[in-house]
Order: sequence, then C-alpha cells, then structure tokens
Amino acid sequence: MQKFKEAAQEPKKAVIYCRVSGKKQTKDGSGLSSQEYRCRQYADAKGYSVEEVFPDDVSGGGDFMKRKGMVALLRYLDDHPNEQFVVIFDDLKRYARDVEFHLKLRRLMHERGAIRECLNFNFEDTPEGKLNETVTAAAGAYERESMARQNRQKSIARLEQGFWVFRAPVGYKYVKSRQGGKELVPDEPLASVVRNALEGFASGLFASQTEVQRYLENDPYFPKDMPGGRLRPQTVPRLLRKPIYAGYVYSEEWGISVREGNHEGLISKRTHQRIIDKLDRGVYAPARKDINDDFPLRGAVSCSCCNTLLTAGWSRGCRQPYAYYRCRNRSCDLYGKGIRREVMEADFQKLLAAIQPSRELTAMASAMFHHCWDQFEAQAKEMKVAIQKKMVGLEKEIERIVDRAVDASNPRVISAYENKIEMLEKEKLVMAEKLKNSGKARYSRGDLFELSMRFLTNPRKIWDSGRSDLQKIVLRLVFLGPFKYSKERGFLNYETTLPFKALGGLMCSEYPVMKNGAAGEI
Repeated sequence: MQKFKEAAQEPKKAVIYCRVSGKKQTKDGSGLSSQEYRCRQYADAKGYSVEEVFPDDVSGGGDFMKRKGMVALLRYLDDHPNEQFVVIFDDLKRYARDVEFHLKLRRLMHERGAIRECLNFNFEDTPEGKLNETVTAAAGAYERESMARQNRQKSIARLEQGFWVFRAPVGYKYVKSRQGGKELVPDEPLASVVRNALEGFASGLFASQTEVQRYLENDPYFPKDMPGGRLRPQTVPRLLRKPIYAGYVYSEEWGISVREGNHEGLISKRTHQRIIDKLDRGVYAPARKDINDDFPLRGAVSCSCCNTLLTAGWSRGCRQPYAYYRCRNRSCDLYGKGIRREVMEADFQKLLAAIQPSRELTAMASAMFHHCWDQFEAQAKEMKVAIQKKMVGLEKEIERIVDRAVDASNPRVISAYENKIEMLEKEKLVMAEKLKNSGKARYSRGDLFELSMRFLTNPRKIWDSGRSDLQKIVLRLVFLGPFKYSKERGFLNYETTLPFKALGGLMCSEYPVMKNGAAGEI
C-alpha cells in the first residue's frame, strides 16, 4: 500500500490532452501545437515520459464523450489498467467548461487512477481544493455561456440590420463592410453559375430539379458534395428555396422573419417567388442515370400508336452499336420496334427548316416586335401607378392586422397573425422591387430584337449547334408539348408556339398546317 502511494506521488508516465474550439482553429491557427509544446515542456521539467497526445477540435461545452480525443484518452487509460498516468493539459478551460461534465470527468479520471495536472491550475485533494476547482469550473461555464449569449445577441442585431451572419452560401463570399464587420458579395464565377440555375428553373429552361442538378454537376466551378462529382439529392431543393439568393436575410431558429438584406441578390424577388410557387406545385423529377445527350428528342416525341413517350438507347450490332428510339408500352403493337435515331432526327431537321419564314413574314415580325415594345413601355407607366396603389393597400392591411394581434390573447391566433404579417411584408418587398424596376428593361431593344429574330428566322441553325441545352430551348420555344412520330409517315399532330403561329405557320408542304396552327396527320 505504501509502495502504491509513493508511485502515485511520483508517477513517471504521462499523456497530454489539448483542445481548440473548432476545426477552423486547427487549420488556420497553431493552438494545438502550441498547447502540446507547453505541455511537453512541463513534462520534461517534471521528469515525466510523454506516452501519447490526444488532441480535440470541438467546443468545450456539452458532453465530453462527444469529443473523440477525450474518448480515446479514457480508452487508453482503460487499456493500461496496471499503469498510472499523469494527464497534462494546458488550461482548466481546455478540460471542460460545464460544471456537470467537469465533475463527472473528474470522477472518471479518479476511478482510473489518473492524476490530473494543469499548467495554470493546482489540483488539491482537499475539501478546499475541490471547492476551488468547482468554483473555477463554474466560472468557466459562466464565461462560455455569457460569450455565447453575447454572440447571439450581436448576431440577431446584425440580422435585423440586414446583414447575413452565418456561413456564406454557395455563390457568395464575405468582405469587409464600410458599415463595420463583414458583408456578403457575389463570388464570381460561382455566382453566375448559381444565378443561371435559379433563373433557368424559374423560366422553364430547366423543366425539373433533375435538370438543375445535372447542370450543376457538369459545371466545373460548382462544389460537389459526393464522390464522383455528384450532388446529394437534397442539395438542389435547398438551393432553390434559399431566400438569401433574392436579397433576403432570415433566421427561423432566432425568430428573425424574412426581411430585406444589405447584400446584392443573385436573382430578383419575383423570380424567387416563381421558384417557390413552382416547387409548391410539386415540380420534381428524380434523377435518372440513363438520360444523356445522345438522344435530344427523348421526352419530346411520343408513339404514333399509343401516344406513350418514346424511350431511347443503344443496341449492339455485329460491328458497331446503333442508336434507336422505341416505344416502351408493352401493350402497344409497336412495342420494341426501333426507329433509327438518324432517321427521326433527320426528319426533325426538315421540320425545323420548314418553319423558317419568308422575308415578307420576317419584315412583318420586325414591325410586330417594335409595336409590342412600344406597348410595353406604355404599360410600364400604368403598372408603376398600380404597384404604388398596391403597396399602400398592403401597408394598411399590415397595420390592421398588427392592431388585431395586439388585442389578441390566444397564442394560436397571435401566431396566425404573425405569419400573415410576415407574408404581407414579403409581398411588400416584392412590390417594392417591381416598383424600382418598373419600366427598366434588362436588355436594350436592339439586343432583344436581334436575339429574337435570330431564333425566329432560323431555329434549325440553333439546333444544329449540337449543344443539348440549346436543343432543349428549341423544343420548348417552338413546340407546344410532345408530338407523335410515325416510322412510315413522319411527325404527326405537332403544334407550334404562338410566335410561329403568328408568322404564318410552317412553310413546307411536307408538313401542312391546320387553321389553328397545328399540323394534321398525313
């Protein structure tokens, strides 16, 4: 017994525990290495032999069993039950900053026969020493909780001023603000990638979240969160719904409703609302591994017999593979009967070439465009007045609901009023953005006229570029929905969009036009 006491008084083996509050301090600072260096100096001065070092990079608050380094240290002590160790750490705050877990950890160390030694605190196995240790641990817990409260209060105040305080979303970065602190600014070229994805989904360029996902996965700048350059299924829905991309700030956890931010939005508030409306309607298509750019007409052409959308794929031949479009309906007479890709796509090219209008119709389209532009400018002035009246009405409605909320006592009624006020405030911000941009065209008349006429006069040229994104635009802007294809008779029952109907329809006798602008079966 006396021999054990002497060994306890003069232990020879030691382990070091060091901790910083986060992974960022591990990467950017030298906290762990400096703590280890000081502890090793202490061990050398005491004549201890350092056996192991256990680092951690998590916050000091909470359960120490969630720290990998501390768990490994306790396991190490359990694996050496016949040896006694000194556990050295730089500061008592690195040990535990919660009174409950501090006392529990002290007990676990004692049960394993470990002796705790700290560079900035002297442990004493006396009632006074234990009291001093408990008071010091309580002071550390108070300091941690007080700092957390102050940081939260400052962050809430910052959010209420319109500044984002959390990690910068994809497409943004932090820079120093003239008003103090940091603010978000677009991070190019990543900001343009996110903007194109959001606006593309809102406008219909990307018909589903799946197409947005493929666009982002194919972009070299967008960060991927899965091996193989893939994105997690929840990444795109979260990105599409984030109000911050429309210039808003918010925090559901801290009760900060959506409000105008001080940063530049990547998209307009109106575009964001269109995205939310589209998502709420249930526009979602799961990712498919068999979709590729080899079959641009897939999803746009249906079977002439059963009207089922044709699928497509490659068939292995004797010398080379061959591409076919096929009907996938097992009950159809044409099930499994392939249509060679080059035949169907050649017919489609003829169809696009037939859409090209004459010079007379092109001149007519030019006059129509300028007439519509003049009407747009006149309507913009009327719209501005209407928006101003709408904003006045919203303001009165908000004041009315606020008065009702003040008089209400039922928590559910108060919560309903708060939700209604938040919705109206958001609508008012959208109206303010419309008022600001009323009458302002994103592009000049000349630029829009050139782009529009280039597309209307020769959509086949755009199709022949071979770019899958442009080919999808042609399909959506020229035709209304899927159209049938017969191996013997070609394309049937297709209908063009309004601009091409206005230009007089198709100009080739191979694909005649009906009075309503839709082609009939031959």
